[in-house]
Amino acid sequence: MPKTSWQICLLAIIGGAASALLVVLFTLTIEEIQQLYLIKRDNYNSLDEVSRFHLPIIGSLIILLMAWLTGYKYIRTGIPFVLHRLKVAHGIIPFKNTLNQFWGSAVALASGFSVGREGPAVHLGAACSSYLGSVLKLPYNSTRTLCACGIAAGIAATFNTPIAAVIFVMEVVMREYKAHVFVPVMLASIVGSLITRSVFGTSHNFQHFNTIALEQQHYFSLILLAIVLGILAAAFNKYLVVIIKKSVKYHIVPRLILAALITGTLGYLVPGAMGTGTSAIDISLTNNLPLGFLFSLLIAKLLMTMFALGLGIPGGIIGPTISIGAITGALVGAVVIQVLPGEHVSSDFILMGMAGFMAASLNAPLATLLAVVELSGQLELVVPAMIVITIASIVSRQLCKNESIFIMQLDAQNLLYRKPPVEESLQNIGALAVMKDNLLILEQASPRTIIGELLHSHESQLVINKEPTSETDQLNNYYWAQLDVEVVDDESEDIEHNLANKLILHKLIPLSHQVTLAEAYLALVEQRSGAVYIYHKDINDCIGLVTFEQLRIYLLEGKLN
Repeated sequence: MPKTSWQICLLAIIGGAASALLVVLFTLTIEEIQQLYLIKRDNYNSLDEVSRFHLPIIGSLIILLMAWLTGYKYIRTGIPFVLHRLKVAHGIIPFKNTLNQFWGSAVALASGFSVGREGPAVHLGAACSSYLGSVLKLPYNSTRTLCACGIAAGIAATFNTPIAAVIFVMEVVMREYKAHVFVPVMLASIVGSLITRSVFGTSHNFQHFNTIALEQQHYFSLILLAIVLGILAAAFNKYLVVIIKKSVKYHIVPRLILAALITGTLGYLVPGAMGTGTSAIDISLTNNLPLGFLFSLLIAKLLMTMFALGLGIPGGIIGPTISIGAITGALVGAVVIQVLPGEHVSSDFILMGMAGFMAASLNAPLATLLAVVELSGQLELVVPAMIVITIASIVSRQLCKNESIFIMQLDAQNLLYRKPPVEESLQNIGALAVMKDNLLILEQASPRTIIGELLHSHESQLVINKEPTSETDQLNNYYWAQLDVEVVDDESEDIEHNLANKLILHKLIPLSHQVTLAEAYLALVEQRSGAVYIYHKDINDCIGLVTFEQLRIYLLEGKLN
């Protein structure tokens, strides 16, 4: 079974630090751009109506310019793209996609589009740490682990929530809890949080939720809120995917221009809906707001987010989902407070709205619970938050047949993200760690020589015969020699002849030292015999074998011999 090594832990710390620093640079870039025209970060109320309309259009043109310079095919970014790359490329992210993510998302976030910072943070963190694994030519399973570490560091650096970052990686990204991955991911998350605290301080954006006034008499109202959140999250996911599917046949240029026009128009009418959502949350916390205003803010935020993300604006979805949940909570809280007065109940419902909508939309209940606890610093909200998260998730997933928005986005974009369970299990183990390296390599040996070595070699030693290659072949031809004990001897007394009949030479399939057992399995599954030989890219010589028998025993018994 795969184990945690000190080497991967050290690389997780290094990769986590690099990822966090890149995310901090990304955050500072956004703030520097916004300081040119905003009084306060994400406060678009300070702009006049015409500026609010023009700003997203200017931003979309800059994003398109960057996409044109790098190539439009590199426009894919964000969490769904990272999930896809984890499956098809072991988490290695193309550099041009990362360029689009950094500059494109920075411009989008500074231009008032309703997208979040966490999508770019996941992408940048994954790209940075996986690049480390790629440069060091680590086995692919180690590169995948480093990619997960970079994601955790990126989220921790964005929200200063190290625990939630770890659980998000396990629950949403890796979709499994493995100790050999958990420990390095946790180390990277700690480093990411420490770095962001050293730059931005220890405070959270939502620490103004300093008192939880919810009591048991409010729990029935929380159940009603959770039902509303579950239905709303399912509708949000559904129509976001509809926009993605309908718009995919059009070129990226008209799509981004349309997203800018919709954002500009809605921003002209409802400025509080622009940006990541912190402005909308601040507005929701204002006491005695008219229900009509909150409703218009909710509709504007929903439309802005769905069209921005659905039409291809680079950015994340978690920030907007938090703000949509906050506005919904404020709406329900405004109604409840008239029936069940409470000093802080309104703000509590905002917090519960954040938790319920995010959990139902992302299908990540545990990560959401821990994120809300860390962001607010209030352990008292655990029980009411669990009520809201559980019911909202049940309503969304069971009654409305909703899935995680990331999975729905992957399906809508036809991006691979699933592999058969056999491959899922085998890709966690590097071939380099389990290969048989007790080899006796012969050079163009005759059958008689090979048989002699087989008879005199130790049982654990594998006899390999190296044959000459043609001028076009870059790799050597290797054959694994075995004696077939099932062949019945003929009546001849010629012992040498009998042994020659039993000699089997399996032609070995070459695989790089970076591969996992999944690649070895795919190479051997049709013939269900033989072996692959592992070579180092700098040497091109056989350094070890992985046999089909090893794979068969592991799949049947869960251990490698």
